[in-house]
Amino acid sequence: MNAPARSARTKITRLLALLLCVALGGGARVALAEPYLAVQQGYKCIACHVNPTGGGLRNSFGLVFAENVMPAATLPAGVPVWLGQVVQDIVRVGGDLRTDWSRTTVPQSPTQQQFALEQFRLYADVTVIPNLLGLYVDEEVAPGAAQTMEAYARYGNTSDWYIKAGHFYLPFGWRLQDQTAFVRTVTGINMTTPDNGVELGFERPNWSGQVDVTNGAANAGTGTGYQVTGNLVRVESIWRVGVSSAYTHADAGDRSMYGLYAGVRTGPVTWLSEIDLVRQAGYPNGTRTMIPALAEANWLICKGNNLKLTYEYSDPERGVPNNAQTRWSAVYELTPIPFLQARAGFRRYQGIPQNNLQNETFGFVEVHLFL
Repeated sequence: MNAPARSARTKITRLLALLLCVALGGGARVALAEPYLAVQQGYKCIACHVNPTGGGLRNSFGLVFAENVMPAATLPAGVPVWLGQVVQDIVRVGGDLRTDWSRTTVPQSPTQQQFALEQFRLYADVTVIPNLLGLYVDEEVAPGAAQTMEAYARYGNTSDWYIKAGHFYLPFGWRLQDQTAFVRTVTGINMTTPDNGVELGFERPNWSGQVDVTNGAANAGTGTGYQVTGNLVRVESIWRVGVSSAYTHADAGDRSMYGLYAGVRTGPVTWLSEIDLVRQAGYPNGTRTMIPALAEANWLICKGNNLKLTYEYSDPERGVPNNAQTRWSAVYELTPIPFLQARAGFRRYQGIPQNNLQNETFGFVEVHLFL
C-alpha cells in the first residue's frame, strides 16, 4: 500500500474510533423511520437499513433508493454516488440532521413558537467478519450532550438469522418517524427508549421475527426485573401484517402489551394501521387498561411529493368513561433532490374540555438532511 493510501486509511480509522468512543456515553431521544415507504415498495426494513428492524444507517440499496426513487429530481449525470462506504465492505457511515420551526397553541395560554435543532446523528457499522460478525453504533451528537441511541455487537447473517447484544431499539408495532404518536407513547416502546439486552432475529423470504430479553424501562437503575418482547410480521408485495407482544416484570407493577399492525398499498395511497392493548398493574384500583390506535394514509401525489394524513385514538383508562383522546395530523413531505427533504405539518389534539393541554394545536416546518 502506498503512503497516501495508508494515510487516508489511518485518518478514517481514527475518525471511526473517535465516534465509537463518543458512543459509549449513553442516552436516547428522537429518531427516524418511514415504514410506509417499505409497504409502498413491498420491501422489508432490512432491504434499506443495516439494522434488521429498521431505522438508522442505510445500506447501499437504501442509499440508491434515496437517490433515485424518493426525490422529484435525481442527480445530474457524472455526479459521484454516495454509498456510505469509507472502507469498502468493512466500514459504513451515515448521518441525519433535522431542524425545524414550530408553533404550539394551548387554550388560555400564550402561543409559543421557536426554531430548534431537532437532531444531528451519526451512524457507523463495522463488518469484522463478513456475514457473521459486526459492530453497529447510532449516536446523537446534538442538541445537548452526545447520547447513544444504539450500540451493539451482531453475530450471524442478518438475511437468515442473527443475535445482537448491547443497547438497541425494541421491535414492537410500526417503527414510526413520529415518536409522539399515541401508539408509541402509550406502549413506551419507541425510538426514544432503547434498552439493554439481547435479541434473536430471523429472516425468511416473507417473514421477519424477533425475540428480545432486556432490562425493561421500568427497571432502569434497579436491576430487579426484566422484559421479554416479541414481534412477527408477514410481508407480501402490496401488504403486510404483524403482531407484537411484550411483558415486563417490575417492582412497580407488571406490564403486558399486545399489538396488531398492518399495511397495504392501493394505487398511489399506502395505508398503515395499528391497535394496541396495554395492561399495567400496580395502580391503587388494580390493573389499568389502555388502548391506543393509529390509522394513516400516505398519498404519493407525484414523485418526491407525499401527503400524510393520520387519525389517532387513545383510551388512557378503560375503567373511566368519556376520557378518550384523539389527534388529527396532516403532513406534506417534499423531497426535491436526493438526501434532502422538507416537511410541513399540522396536528390537532382533542381531549376532555377541562384539560387545556389535551386540546392544543401544533404546526411545524422541518428540513431533513440524510445520508
